[in-house]
Amino acid sequence: MHKNLINGEWLDGHGIARNINPSDTRDLVGEYAQADRAQTELAITAAAAAFPAWSLSTPQQRFDILDAVGTEILARRAELGELLAREEGKTLPEAIGEVVRAGNIFKFFAGEALRPGGEALPSVRPGVGVEITREAVGIVGLITPWNFPIAIPAWKIAPALAHGNCVVFKPAELVPGSAWALAEILSRSGLPAGVFNLVMGRGSEVGQTLLNDPRVAAVSFTGSVATGQKVAAACAARMARFQLEMGGKNPMVVLDDADLGVAVNAAVNSGFFSTGQRCTASSRLIVTEGIHDRFVGAMAERMKTLKIDDARKAGTDIGPVVDAGQLGQDMDYIGIAQAEGGRLAQGGARIEHNADGAPGFYLTPALITDTTPAMRINREEVFGPVVSVIRARDYEHALALANDTPFGLAAGIATTSLKHATHFKRHAQAGMVMVNLPTAGVDYHVPFGGRKASSYGPREQGRHAAEFYTTVKTAYTQA
Repeated sequence: MHKNLINGEWLDGHGIARNINPSDTRDLVGEYAQADRAQTELAITAAAAAFPAWSLSTPQQRFDILDAVGTEILARRAELGELLAREEGKTLPEAIGEVVRAGNIFKFFAGEALRPGGEALPSVRPGVGVEITREAVGIVGLITPWNFPIAIPAWKIAPALAHGNCVVFKPAELVPGSAWALAEILSRSGLPAGVFNLVMGRGSEVGQTLLNDPRVAAVSFTGSVATGQKVAAACAARMARFQLEMGGKNPMVVLDDADLGVAVNAAVNSGFFSTGQRCTASSRLIVTEGIHDRFVGAMAERMKTLKIDDARKAGTDIGPVVDAGQLGQDMDYIGIAQAEGGRLAQGGARIEHNADGAPGFYLTPALITDTTPAMRINREEVFGPVVSVIRARDYEHALALANDTPFGLAAGIATTSLKHATHFKRHAQAGMVMVNLPTAGVDYHVPFGGRKASSYGPREQGRHAAEFYTTVKTAYTQA
């Protein structure tokens, strides 16, 4: 039994959740304690007690702790990557890469603890000095999704702690293993009791308690648009700050002058790696007429070479979908697209067992052509290995189609034209833009976030994380 961490102690919960391997549903990864409302309130109380001292801790103390956490994560990359691949279903190389990213994030924010910044300015009044500093917000509730079960917790927990906040962390119910392993590392890092608390459990209990408790000063959430809207409403009602990272329907534009190999590689990576279960995945391929047929043909041929199998097996390109519910949603959207006139050009078949005969949630990546912008497949996030193709007349038409979405997280373009690349970077309505690169896959030391229905609030990652995890104070002194 993997327990919750509250006030420095490992505590039993009030229920048990079973963590199942999507590559082999006979394999039980582990059993994890489930917190209830009372236990979540206990964690908030512990964080409140710890905050006064931790918020005044020295930058060196915070650096030492976060750097040690990052060092251990990196040293255990193979072990933690194996766990991540086993519980979430992304391939082992991708899982290890995510673990490395988490370790690097902790090390980056260890450095940020030593670089708090600030300004000293003269007042407009003689003899008066002005200091502008940043201070910790307070207790921060962190709610993370299942698709990046160690990297996203890292990029929320590390800056929260680096800037002197106390944390109550609720990971996704579906994949608690990586989150628990991270919490276990933090429990031995030298953090004072109550500074970091892990409460695993249902959103309706744990998450809602974090949203409603007036002692929680800020909530950072990554997940669905519908849940994000509930987070926003609850926090706004009591004037708590909130940060939302939600859905995406990210376009990748392929122009006639694109290098075909570069375009196909970027589209396959963006759309299908990590089983398409990334908010930055390119699920809409917008292709101009001159290259459309060649591109679709090359995509289909490349997709035939992708190996779908157990996520931990060497040579696997695409692992399973995370669970039965997500698999059902993927299959439903493929059917909806066909019913609305789309053509299934490649893939989209359910695979009941992997190459070793183990039952799992496998789906061959699907490419749907002959779609129009109004189809549901081009308006709604599927969150699986399902990609649609829209034909565009020219660059101007492609740009308009790319921006024709309620989302605005990432956008990509494949082109050899500096003119079009430069114009697209400025005019794509997205928080992140990639040229001749996959839309999925970003650096850990620069801002992450989007526009429109994809994001709300300050950016995550990099130095910009301070905008959410600190509050600004202006102090005046007369000599």
